[in-house]
Amino acid sequence: MAKKLVIKVTAGADAPERCSQAFTVAAVGAASGAEVSLWLTGESAWFALPGRAAEFELPHAAPLPDLIEGIRAGGGRITLCTQCAVRRGIEEGDVLDGVRIAGAQTFVSEALADDTQALVY
Repeated sequence: MAKKLVIKVTAGADAPERCSQAFTVAAVGAASGAEVSLWLTGESAWFALPGRAAEFELPHAAPLPDLIEGIRAGGGRITLCTQCAVRRGIEEGDVLDGVRIAGAQTFVSEALADDTQALVY
């Protein structure tokens, strides 16, 4: 049984190192065989939209689009926080293919599941 890793990223371009670290840990976790669930909240919510990750730059860090592809390739799930989406006017039809919108109840359920490690960035 694969270990589960739930990562909540609250930072976006406002805190680029913290943001990049969360995406990097998620991608490495997925590549390592962990069952990864990456939650986009706060300013990271914008990365659920097509093209927005490509706008993000951080020297000496992997590009966010590559990290997102790595998460997906490893079977990881990306979720956009319901409230964060609403506050930004983001709807289901706006997000990248495969990104779901879900709320706190789903996050808590995932984070409290057996064999799960939860991280917040």
